[in-house]
Amino acid sequence: MPRSRISGSLSRRLLFSYSNLYRELHDKESGMNAQPQASDLKTVKERQQGAWASGDYAMLGSTFVVISERLCEAVDLRAGQEVLDVATGSGNTALAAARRFCGVTGVDYVPDLLKRARERAAAERLRVAFQEGDAENIPFPDASFDVVLSTIGAMFAPDQERTAGELLRVCRSGGKIGMANWASDGFIGEMLRVHARYLPPPPGLKPPVLWGTEERVRELFGDGITSLQNTRRVFSFRYRSVEHYWDFMRTHNGPTIKAFQALDATARENLTGELMDLTRRFNRSGDETMVVPADYLEIVATRR
Repeated sequence: MPRSRISGSLSRRLLFSYSNLYRELHDKESGMNAQPQASDLKTVKERQQGAWASGDYAMLGSTFVVISERLCEAVDLRAGQEVLDVATGSGNTALAAARRFCGVTGVDYVPDLLKRARERAAAERLRVAFQEGDAENIPFPDASFDVVLSTIGAMFAPDQERTAGELLRVCRSGGKIGMANWASDGFIGEMLRVHARYLPPPPGLKPPVLWGTEERVRELFGDGITSLQNTRRVFSFRYRSVEHYWDFMRTHNGPTIKAFQALDATARENLTGELMDLTRRFNRSGDETMVVPADYLEIVATRR
C-alpha cells in the first residue's frame, strides 16, 4: 500500500477533514463498528464546508443536470407541491423542480454555491428560495415539504443517521424523499478506494457510498417510511480525454484540490497515476475522448 508523505500539521488537518470522502467501503470492521466523537464530526463538517467552498464546484456540478432531471421525474412531481432540495449546491435539482412549477426551496452550507444557484435561477426566470442550511440541521419546522430531494449531496454529510432523520422530519406524512447517491461499486466506488489508500479517514466515519446501497438506506430510514423504490442508474462522465477530466477535477473540485494539497510531490504523482489508470480502464469511448459510466442509486421513499 502506498504511503502518503504528509508535510506539517496543516496537511494532517486537511487529511482529517477531507478523507472521509475517500473511504474504502469494505473496511466495515473498524469503520462501521467504531463511533466517532461528536466533536470529530463537527470538525469534519466544518472542514468539508471549506473544501466545497474552494475551487469552483459549480463548474463540475453543472455536468450532473441530467441526474436531477431524472430524479424529479422519478418522484413524479406535481405543480404546486412544496419541494426542498437539500445540499443544493449550485441549484441543479432545485431548478429542475422549479421548471415543473413547484414551490421550491434549496439549502446548502456554502454561500458561494448559493450565489451561483441564485444567478442561474434568475437567468431562467425561475422562482426558487435559496438559503443557508445544513443537511444535519435543516432550518425548517417538521412536515414542511411535500417532497424532499438531494442529488449527490446529503450523502456526504458526516453523520448519516442524523441526516436521514432530518430528511424524514421535514417531509410530510405521505410525501416523498428522493435521492441520487453514488453507488458503492463501479467507477466512483473504485475511485474512492484508490483515494482511501492515500487518505485514510478518521475512525468511525461511515463511507458516503453506503448511501448508494439499498441495505444502508433501509437501515437509515427505518420505520419512518412505508415504501422504498431503488433504481440503479448510470451517469456518463464525458470529457475531451482522461487527462482533461483530471485537470478539470484538480482545477474546479474543491475536495480534490484540498486532497492533493495534503500530499507531498511523490504521493501526488503516485495518486495521479493510479487515478489515471483507473479512469482509462473504465473509459469506453473507443477514441481519444473520455466516456466513463458511473453507477448511482436513485431512491424514492414514501414518508410514513
